[in-house]
Amino acid sequence: MAEHATLTDLLVANRKVEQYIGYLEGEGLERKVTYAALHERALGILWHLQQLGARRGDKLIIWLNNNEAFIDGFWAGIAGGIVPVPLGVGISDEHRWKVLRIAALLGNPFLYTDRKGLEKLGAFAAEVGETARFEQMKARTFLIDKLSDVSHAGEIVPSTPDDVAFIQFSSGSTSTPKGVVLTHRNLIANIEQATAAAGFNERDVTVSWMPLTHDMGLIGFHLMMFRNRMQLNLMPTDLFIRRPLLWLTFASQKRATLLCSPNFGYRHFLKVLGDRALEGLDLSSVRLLFNGAEPINADLCREFLDRVAPTGLPRKAMLTVYGLAEASLAVAFPEAGRDFTSLVVDRHSLSIGSPARSAVAGTPDALELVRCGRALPGVGLRIVGDDDAPLADGLVGHVQIRGDNVTRGYYEAPEANAAAFTADGWVRTGDLALIDQGEIVITGRAKEIIFVNGQNYYPHDLESIAEKAQGLELGKVAVAGCRPPGAETDELTVFVLHRGSLQDFLPVAAEVVRLVNEHAGLEVAHVVPVKRIPKTTSGKVQRVALEQAYLAGEFAAEMAELARLAEAAHVHVLDAKGGVELRLKQIVDDA
Repeated sequence: MAEHATLTDLLVANRKVEQYIGYLEGEGLERKVTYAALHERALGILWHLQQLGARRGDKLIIWLNNNEAFIDGFWAGIAGGIVPVPLGVGISDEHRWKVLRIAALLGNPFLYTDRKGLEKLGAFAAEVGETARFEQMKARTFLIDKLSDVSHAGEIVPSTPDDVAFIQFSSGSTSTPKGVVLTHRNLIANIEQATAAAGFNERDVTVSWMPLTHDMGLIGFHLMMFRNRMQLNLMPTDLFIRRPLLWLTFASQKRATLLCSPNFGYRHFLKVLGDRALEGLDLSSVRLLFNGAEPINADLCREFLDRVAPTGLPRKAMLTVYGLAEASLAVAFPEAGRDFTSLVVDRHSLSIGSPARSAVAGTPDALELVRCGRALPGVGLRIVGDDDAPLADGLVGHVQIRGDNVTRGYYEAPEANAAAFTADGWVRTGDLALIDQGEIVITGRAKEIIFVNGQNYYPHDLESIAEKAQGLELGKVAVAGCRPPGAETDELTVFVLHRGSLQDFLPVAAEVVRLVNEHAGLEVAHVVPVKRIPKTTSGKVQRVALEQAYLAGEFAAEMAELARLAEAAHVHVLDAKGGVELRLKQIVDDA
């Protein structure tokens, strides 16, 4: 296939391709759109945007749940040199606040949405005193409900490799979102790097439920696949959430060769599957099953592969990968066609600059970490200490990257950019890792590290321990280090999703305290019942948001009532060392 310097070139090069995108809306509900038809529709929508006044360099917020409309609008923007800004619709006011904040940051963007979304945004803006901002956006809004004619072709505006292709905002909905600026050069470079590493080709077939507002969904399972002229199949994310088993049903029907999911997606699938057997599915065609976007749980990988083994899914298909938006997407892949591998370390040995000590699997201090492969061709990757100096293999440090695929910075964020780039031009990812047998092993996020008694601990590790409590599971527990003003160390705080009575919460809290103490040797300072675990649009837990809410006193009433109930019931919890303490009374210290 000819090389393309920009996404615009790619759209034009595929304008006569009869391969198609299948939009899978449910069982027996599919709409097929050929690449050729996509080209025609994108130019038809571009005509409407240009009639509205959109020009080269303008920003276009795409705020839609509909995959087909999203793809059409995205490519319309690319064709016209208009910069798409994909944003997740979500279901909470936080997501609507995010749209308003980003609109303010962008200046005077255009908005591509539907009537329902616009009405909800307008009602919310009125509630929070942002009517003026909303009216400004409304005047530059294109509603897909009004789209009935794409017969007029807009004028393609050629792009250069260093033009901004689109802006990928952080998926979190709190505070000030950061917009990762990605150029055509960044994206084309990463597409070619991943294509070479994974052997993507025209014979591949995909089925993806990942949201198109997430880099794995948009770049990994649309742009990379579109470049390789594959048959793409897109399943709505909310359909996966409601009926996750359809994902593999579709994969079997389509004879998919490429699938993907973050950790939580595999867990969600298994939860709904329960004790049932997977019958009538043939997944023997799958050659790569990507697992990334969040910490990878080795036990979950094995459980998933075991449960789906009757479908013929090859165990060697599981590809545990590492990437991030600042790299466009992909940083490291393992060698395809081998079993995923891991190493077991002492969880107390993961301080920055220290060697990760080996441990015996199954012992209390043991933590299993998954290898995520080697850097892709052309991607620079190094592990450094706090002073940005490279560390030897086996030492835990900060992950830094550089290359043609790496962003040149965040949109209109000079302070964030100053903090993100080293003096010699490497990007600080915020991740921590070590190199083992030549492969990167992610240990956690630097900003989420919990520092207790001079040791570093990682939330996802402690969460996996707490989830062993009866009735808890992935996504219902979040661990953070809450440090009150003036304190010198973090207070280990466990947030547990609980919608029942506080009386019923007492034994749950006691079990969480016991498990964490027994398996990690740590004292839990607080176990907090919450009605909701805030997550990003891609399903990642927003631990920092919970930490901030706790320190702001948002759970003080619940904590005080818990303490009263615990004391009245004389609840005691036996710790791992045999001492008896009134653990639940300690829950409300400093509340």
